[in-house]
Amino acid sequence: FAAKLNRDSGDKYSVLLPTYNERENLPLIVWLLVKYFGESGYNYEIIVIDDGSPDGTLEVGEQLQKIYGKDKILLRPREKKLGLGTAYIHGMKHATGNFIIIMDADLSHHPKFIPEFIEKQKEGNYDLVSGTRYSGNGGVYGWDLRRKLISRGANFLTQVLLRPGASDLTGSFRLYKKKVLESLVERCVSKGYVFQMEMIVRARQLKYTVGEVPISFVDRVYGESKLGGNEIVSFVKGLLTLFATT
Repeated sequence: FAAKLNRDSGDKYSVLLPTYNERENLPLIVWLLVKYFGESGYNYEIIVIDDGSPDGTLEVGEQLQKIYGKDKILLRPREKKLGLGTAYIHGMKHATGNFIIIMDADLSHHPKFIPEFIEKQKEGNYDLVSGTRYSGNGGVYGWDLRRKLISRGANFLTQVLLRPGASDLTGSFRLYKKKVLESLVERCVSKGYVFQMEMIVRARQLKYTVGEVPISFVDRVYGESKLGGNEIVSFVKGLLTLFATT
């Protein structure tokens, strides 16, 4: 019954999945998305933005289209790796939903939380809802101490410098009203991990309302983690730039 009500609500959720070498993960994440959207009844589409993966991620996407239909799985590839911010802009151009969900395709974000994001958004008519690993029942699994310290440290630095009013800033599992995401992305100048933080900081500046849902975050199931030493240096640089300019 709830599923029918949700279907009739008129809202549509466009999931943006930027991918680079995720051929093992893509079928799983898509299957989980289809499952949880199907059970909760919300109207959705999944937009795969592949940045020229050499491992055949795009071909896997084409197979998934045959299984689930081109109306549910949209492939909007780009020729090479062009970064997260531009992937969202590119994906949004093709999105027909009035809400956008951004998440990682590497299974570190579990689609089972999406119905909770949607309920949270409706509860307070929030402009954006962020999955947080640092409040309530949220948690991080499969991270070594170094990763945890970096993530916590990054978060702490950001809290101190920018007072953003949200507990998890570097997370990239979020639900946005489409027009809100469009206005934020237009203003964002950062790349990589800092981009996620800048989105929340700008949201605060623009007086957008932020809801939070505790999530558990699982480190990449397949593939190498993309957080290298140079990512950390650029994160701190980006943070200081943000601090100086906001």
